[in-house]
Amino acid sequence: MKGKLIVFSAPSGSGKTTIVRHLLEQSDLNLEFSISAATREARGKEINGKDYYFMSLDQFKQHIKNEDFVEWEEVYRDNFYGTLKSEVERIWAKGKNVIFDIDVAGGLRIKSKFPKETLAVFVKPPSVDELKRRLKERSTESEEKINMRIAKAHVELATAPQFDVIIKNYDLEVALDEANQLVKGFVIEGKNH
Repeated sequence: MKGKLIVFSAPSGSGKTTIVRHLLEQSDLNLEFSISAATREARGKEINGKDYYFMSLDQFKQHIKNEDFVEWEEVYRDNFYGTLKSEVERIWAKGKNVIFDIDVAGGLRIKSKFPKETLAVFVKPPSVDELKRRLKERSTESEEKINMRIAKAHVELATAPQFDVIIKNYDLEVALDEANQLVKGFVIEGKNH
């Protein structure tokens, strides 16, 4: 039996990771986090197999060749991210629903492959200026990387209407409650948006 797929996508700094972490704490939703594969280096305290499956560019390209991904994308030059089919199957085999914290292109690809099983949610930040402030506050990336993310954010914001639902993250408590109600409606009551 297939479980549900819940996709959260947004530009970097919108708060999607905070929302996803909150939802994972709600036991009634029966969610498990989909760990993405990535070719980038681990940041800070990130752990292989918990935060990401870190792999070399060659390993990633071999998985592409073997058609092992549900979706994948070259986000920046030689910087690939993707969702392994085995990851979704692993979570479904446990009888759980899969939740994704994923970029916009990947989120839309999952929705197109599994239209009935997927709830695709776009998290909208208050403004691009606020995004930039949040990214700088993190202190995890160079000014150049932040500027690349901001340029990408403009493109990503334009895709928001393609998602099932848009959550405006202007007030985190309100956004968390809205996300919880949406996901509960989808996984427990079978509401499709």
